[in-house]
Amino acid sequence: MRTRPISGVCRAITIAAIVFCTSHSLLAQTPASTQDTASQTEIQQLRQLVQDLQVRVAQLEKERNAQGTASSVAPAPLSPSTGSAIAENAGQASVVSRQEITSEDTKTLEFLRDTTINIGLDGYYAYNFNHPVGRVNLLRAYDVLSNEFSLNQASIVFDHPPEVAAGRRWGGRLDLQFGQATDTLQGNPTNEPRPQIYRNVYQAYGTYVLPVGKGINVDFGKWGSSLGIEGNYTKDQMNYSRSYWFNFLPFYHMGLRVAAPLNDNFTINYWVVNGTNQVEATNGFKDELFGFTAAPRKSISWTLNYYLGQDHPDRVEVAPTSPIPVQPGLSFQAIRPASDGRTHIFDSYVTWKTTSKLTAALEGDYFIQRLWRNAAPGHSSAPSHASGGAAYLRYQATPKIALATRAEYMSDRGGLFSGISQALKENTITFEYRVADGMLMRYEWRRDFSNQPSFLTDVQNVLSKDQNTATVGLIWWWGRKEGSW
Repeated sequence: MRTRPISGVCRAITIAAIVFCTSHSLLAQTPASTQDTASQTEIQQLRQLVQDLQVRVAQLEKERNAQGTASSVAPAPLSPSTGSAIAENAGQASVVSRQEITSEDTKTLEFLRDTTINIGLDGYYAYNFNHPVGRVNLLRAYDVLSNEFSLNQASIVFDHPPEVAAGRRWGGRLDLQFGQATDTLQGNPTNEPRPQIYRNVYQAYGTYVLPVGKGINVDFGKWGSSLGIEGNYTKDQMNYSRSYWFNFLPFYHMGLRVAAPLNDNFTINYWVVNGTNQVEATNGFKDELFGFTAAPRKSISWTLNYYLGQDHPDRVEVAPTSPIPVQPGLSFQAIRPASDGRTHIFDSYVTWKTTSKLTAALEGDYFIQRLWRNAAPGHSSAPSHASGGAAYLRYQATPKIALATRAEYMSDRGGLFSGISQALKENTITFEYRVADGMLMRYEWRRDFSNQPSFLTDVQNVLSKDQNTATVGLIWWWGRKEGSW
């Protein structure tokens, strides 16, 4: 069997050990009278030789570390004094190595340590037992297609939150979103004049924590709405499909929001934004939200919101005209008179972790909208309403297995959500299996039903009062961001 040659480090260590041990052995074997007359010069030469070898060992060790290679042969045992000297020189070499990291390098490493880059993939297969024309699951937010393998959403999240304790009061976040979910709820042409510009930017906002009280958090940009208990990322929801209320309530806003904690359990929220689902406003009115989040117990979280808006446009897009268009490629013509009716949204939801395994949640909503603010000849102020809510239960049977259910009701008077006045209901049962950290499988049965024929069937223009679907959802995510996205 061939043996590998001994490295320079090992040779130096071995020579040092032999010389040192030999010198001690010779002195020990020489009679005392002879030792007393031994040449002091010779002893000094031996000591100098050992010190020179120690320095050489330290230099070779540094060169080996720089090249990223390691010796495959263990060094010979050293005497205590030799080992101590070598360790001291190695420590000095380590200090020199650390000093080679510049202040700019340190800043970069600290930034990367506090910034997370996260990726999520969400796909599904759904089967609609109505066999609808066009294979469309009606009134769904994300799982919109039947009898197809579908990419619901692909997401990238860059998150650099503030860290006041570390002296950094600013931060920011960018969420990029692609897939069916993007087209369903991002950039509706009836809400925005240029939806294609912002469609893939789900969130983009900067943050600053004002040094007032417990720290007032101020965000500016575009963010996902917190009206309604359900959110964008499937992995953080109890069910795979989304509720009617998630589909109906605002999905995103553009503007300024403030969160001011009064204590550890109560925070006041205020927003001023362009509108509902609008990055570019369709009128000059600025919508507002007033609300709070409370945690009276560690196991209970309660959110209450009141939203005041005016979502009727005061202009209409026309063919480009002179003078220069007011926006690149766009010209507008004023609507006279423009509808000025207000939108009021009352939204409240509470989550209660009753035990370590069982979680319950309840949401209630009341949405009212008028076309005209005040009644006048030709201006009816009769409002349209949508009211109702949803109840949730989730049981974590084992670390890998969970069972969840949702029951929901919406009274859609005036057809604000569905286009016709009706009472909509749905029941959902979801079985979850956690394949591994960062991968979920969800199996879901859902039944939608109404007091009016409103769901597609396999016959064109023939509608049904109910719709039953079975869905298998697959969700992957990876990155260093902990908790909900």
